[in-house]
Amino acid sequence: MRFHRKNSRRAACTRGFSLLEILVVLAIIGLLVGLALTNVGNIFGGAQIGTAQLFVRESVKTPLTAYRIHMGDFPSTAEGLQALITRPSAKGDKWFGPYVDAGKLDKDPWGEPYQYAYPGTHNKGTYDIWSKGPDKQSGTADDIGNWDSAPTVAK
Repeated sequence: MRFHRKNSRRAACTRGFSLLEILVVLAIIGLLVGLALTNVGNIFGGAQIGTAQLFVRESVKTPLTAYRIHMGDFPSTAEGLQALITRPSAKGDKWFGPYVDAGKLDKDPWGEPYQYAYPGTHNKGTYDIWSKGPDKQSGTADDIGNWDSAPTVAK
């Protein structure tokens, strides 16, 4: 009986974790959290660029094509994308808009309005539409447009 009690005491003393083991686990968790936090910007930055690319290359195509079918041409640079929402003063009898859902234009992921030009300088004979990108400056390397070149984002 005495032998049994001695083994149960020894087992009770060795069940917990040592301080060193706990510190090692906390250090590993800290490293993982640090890595996750440093990559959050890259993850969301990629999603913002993808969202802008989707809008300028696909989402706005249908409203602009419908406008062109009804009006005979794309909106001019002066009319801009606003012509998809508001009846233009000239040729207004052909307008059957608004051509975008909810009657308003989305802003790009950085809170700026999308830019529009017709005729386009990148797309001859059609329109250019672009986001100014993360730097919010038009005409820079990080612009995201409906032309082929991919934006380069400074990190």
